[in-house]
Order: sequence, then C-alpha cells, then structure tokens
Amino acid sequence: MLKGFGNILVKELKELIRDPKILLGMIIVPLIMFPVLGAVMNFSMQSAQEQAQKATILVMNNDRGSYSQVFIATLNSSMRVFISNYTDPQDVVNQDELSKYNTTQLIEIPPDFSANMTQHMSGNENITALVKIYSVFSSAGVFEGIGSSMIDVFIGGFNRQLAPNIVYEEKSSIIKGQIKEGVDPGQLSALMISQAIAMPITIMILLTYSMQIAATSVAMEKEEKTLETLLTLPVDRFSILMGKLSGSIVVAGVAAIAYMIGFNYYMGSFTSTFQAGTSLDLVSLGLVPSLFGYLFLGISLFVALLSALAMAVILSAFAEDVRSAQSLVSYIYPFLFIPSFILMYVDINALPLAVKVALYAIPYSHPIIASRAVTMGDYWTAVWGIVYVSIFTLVIMYVASRLFATEKVLTAKLKFRGLRKRGKKAVQDLE
Repeated sequence: MLKGFGNILVKELKELIRDPKILLGMIIVPLIMFPVLGAVMNFSMQSAQEQAQKATILVMNNDRGSYSQVFIATLNSSMRVFISNYTDPQDVVNQDELSKYNTTQLIEIPPDFSANMTQHMSGNENITALVKIYSVFSSAGVFEGIGSSMIDVFIGGFNRQLAPNIVYEEKSSIIKGQIKEGVDPGQLSALMISQAIAMPITIMILLTYSMQIAATSVAMEKEEKTLETLLTLPVDRFSILMGKLSGSIVVAGVAAIAYMIGFNYYMGSFTSTFQAGTSLDLVSLGLVPSLFGYLFLGISLFVALLSALAMAVILSAFAEDVRSAQSLVSYIYPFLFIPSFILMYVDINALPLAVKVALYAIPYSHPIIASRAVTMGDYWTAVWGIVYVSIFTLVIMYVASRLFATEKVLTAKLKFRGLRKRGKKAVQDLE
C-alpha cells in the first residue's frame, strides 16, 4: 500500500473544503449552469414539436387536376394548407406570402402532375409525378430542417397509399429572398450547423484563455509585490492602468486578427470540401460573410475580448495570488459557456423573449450572434452589438480606473465569511 496516502487525501479534502472559491467554481456553478442549459434545450425541443404539430404549408397548384386535389386533400389531413394564387414561386417570395401565412415551406404542383399520375396508374410505371419544394433558410439552428423532413415523411406516406415511388421531390432553398434551384435544404442545414457548433467553441476558448492570461499577469505582480513597487513610482496610476489595458488591447487585437484569419480559412476549407462532393457553392449562395461582414465580426470579437480582459484585470485585483485570481475569473465562465452552448444549436430568434433578452444582455454572446448575423447579411445586429459591448467595456474600464486610483488595488480582497466558517467547521469535524 502507498504509505501516507490516507493522510495526504484528508489534507487535500480539507484544503478544498476551506477554499470557497473552488467550492463555488467546481460544484455550485455547474449545478446551476447545466440545469439552465437543459431547460433552454427542453424548451427548444418542445417548440419544435409544437411547430411540427401545427405545421403550415403553402401550396401553389399549377395543375388543377383531380390528382392534385387528392394530393392537397391528403396533405391537409396532417397539416394546415393554404393555397397561393400565384403561379411563379419567386412571386410568392417577393410578395412575402410565406411570412403572411407564417410558414417556411412552399410546395409547387407542376401543370403535368395529374397527367403523369394518370399514366403511371394506368400501367406506364416509367412516368412519375414531380412536386417542387422550396424551403426558407434563415439560420443554422438544429431544428432548421424540420419542415423539409416533415414533407419527406408525407410524400413517403402518399406513395405508399397509391403506388411506390410515384411522386418524387425536387428541392430548392430560399436564401435571402432568392430561390436557389437544386440546393437541398437538408444538406445546407447540416453544413451550416457544423459551422454554428465550431464558431462558439472557438470564441469561448479564445475568451477563456485571454482572461486567464490577463488575470495571471496582475495576480503575479501582487503575489511578487512588484505591483506595490510599481504604484510607488512617480507615475500616474491611471497611466499604469491604461498601460495594462493597452497591453490587453494589443493582445485582443492580435487575437481578433488571428481568429479572423483562421475563420476565413475555416470557411474556405468547408466550402472546398463540400463542393468536392456536391455542386453547392456557399459563395454564390451568399452564405459566406462579405468584407464588411468580416470587419464587423472582427470588431465585435475585439470589443468582447477587451471587455473580458478588463473584467479579468478588475477581478485579479481582488486576488491574493495566481490561484485565487484564476478561481475568481472562473466565476465569469458561465456567462461564456451558457450563451455558447445555447447558440450552438438554437437560433436566438426561436427563443422566448426573456431568454433572448438575457442573451443579448450578456456581452460575451454578441460575437457568436454577430457571426450568424453577418453570414445572413444582417449587419445591423452586429453593429448594435458592438455599440452595446463598447458601452459595457467603457463602464468596466471606468470602474477599473477608480480602483487603481486608491490603495484598494493592493488591499482589496473578496471574502466569503459564511462559507469559510462552514468550511473550517467541516475541517474541525474531520479532525
């Protein structure tokens, strides 16, 4: 047996119980964070199920034959069906008919539908009928393709009722108000979901590492007493703060540029890989950010990084050493992780108002929101996010300047008296 193992184990347990910062960061925060994530995902799944149960389909019937009426009647038995008076699908899109009926799915029944059905049912099985399906692509949410999947299931059931493989689908996507012929919405959603998962993870890692570096830098100066020496020099303390924040700005700028270079390469690799197997071209579809999109995304990430670094500098001023500084910074992690995990799978516009407001209020969620917005050409969302995070950052920098103007930067500490007393009592019980 390992000699002294039991004593070492008890010693480590005592230290963990004594330190409330570790207790909060490793036990209490996860107990709060994951139920919140679960509740949001559960709401999203319930919303998707309700959407499926109350599905609405817009039908453009250019056939007017008997079999088209049978098709519509069968469709109406499982979904709410509205008939459009237009004969051109682009006119339906231009006149905003889909929004009028609160649907993202349009089915076009071609003029030869009933004639082809009649020939097939008469024994000419080489003749099949075709319906054209147009799906609106609006985001990269995990439930984006639910409408198209429901139509697939319906047509499969319709074929089983009449004859195998009698009706085929031709799928197209509606992107930014334009019909993209032959673009399968399912394949498009799968590709965009992969990007939607990768981008929040990258931003989350970037913010986490940057905050740890900034907090460690200030905490090391406090631990080694170099910050006290620096503050005794005949230098304006605001200049000291601005020097530290300027260093943080340089780090944030380099990190933002590195992220944009990597993100550009990432988008290019996805585009080339996907094009190798299909004819899908994200550039021609307008699903790659423009030059202005990259600019807004870079600025959004930069101000979010600067805000995170300024917050890390303030928190580290209350720490006694590097270990406690990292523990204090970890309290901010839920505000990084929760928006990232939610926005990986769910479109923010599909969330309830309270959750949506909460996500917009968290400054670190705006780079993720901006990355989706600029892809869809929505620059105003990115601009308002930049303005909000910039104001938040200025407030944080003002608080930091007030802190550095006093001696509290050397003596300030965050104390958890109640937790610490309970921790000591638990240690005494162990002894």
